[in-house]
Amino acid sequence: MKTIKLGIIGLSEGNGHPYSWSAIFNGYNESVMKECPFPVIPEYLSKQNFPEDAIHEGKVTHIWTQNKDLSKHIASAANIEKVVDNYVDMIGEVDAILLARDDYELHYEMSKPFIEAGLPIYIDKPLAIDRKTAEMILSLEKYDGQIFTCSAIAYAKEFSISQKVIESIGQLEYVDACVMKSWDKYAVHIIEPVLKIIGCQGNIKSIHKSKSLNKNVVTVTWESGLQTTFSSLGNISCPIQIRLFGKNGYKELLFQDTYYAFKKSLQTFIDIIKGKEKPLDKNFILQVINIIEKGI
Repeated sequence: MKTIKLGIIGLSEGNGHPYSWSAIFNGYNESVMKECPFPVIPEYLSKQNFPEDAIHEGKVTHIWTQNKDLSKHIASAANIEKVVDNYVDMIGEVDAILLARDDYELHYEMSKPFIEAGLPIYIDKPLAIDRKTAEMILSLEKYDGQIFTCSAIAYAKEFSISQKVIESIGQLEYVDACVMKSWDKYAVHIIEPVLKIIGCQGNIKSIHKSKSLNKNVVTVTWESGLQTTFSSLGNISCPIQIRLFGKNGYKELLFQDTYYAFKKSLQTFIDIIKGKEKPLDKNFILQVINIIEKGI
């Protein structure tokens, strides 16, 4: 199959994905990328070997942000050929879209023209923070698997648990996970990987939440008896971590490799487009959003 031409849309406050996601496909200009306003991005890119570590089945060819100078800088840093004046100008020019903004308030408005045009689209986390809006976006799909949305951290290698580890811990009884920053934008980073790890635990029996200033703690009790606690800690500096407590043991998982997680999620999007992977389970997406909504 031909190389998939991608259009990327950015940039929301505090979110440098157009720099990093584009570089994962295209490689990057080291001297320009050093000027990226998110220093962590050139730092982890410098630890990779390009072009070997790039995704070769796709190329970001078009970019739009709300600021043309910013678009030009990202294009120069990440080897993007064309800056467009309006994001809908990408329709007819690209094969798929990366909506690399986490301002969920705009996801419906910005994704709709592309979905209606039949283009596959990766919508950055969270898709929405309420089930009604999420269902509105998903209902626009022209075909199964057109919309891809996730926390890339759900694809982190640190959160990929082997059967051997699961057996050593034994039946899970309690899971605790925490993340920095706000509940609405960042809780998805711990909810999604935890739900992948715990698998089917039956229906949710109860959700309890507590809030103090900008800290949210949400405890979910499942039909199986398992309890999972999700904490967003605001300005407190902490790693993204998940702690598993089982009948036989305990395991702490610490997220570290940002590049791997981003690349894996983007590769999965490409593989779904090419028919190598199954489309995402919409019930899983909605369950994640349900917990986010209950915690607000």
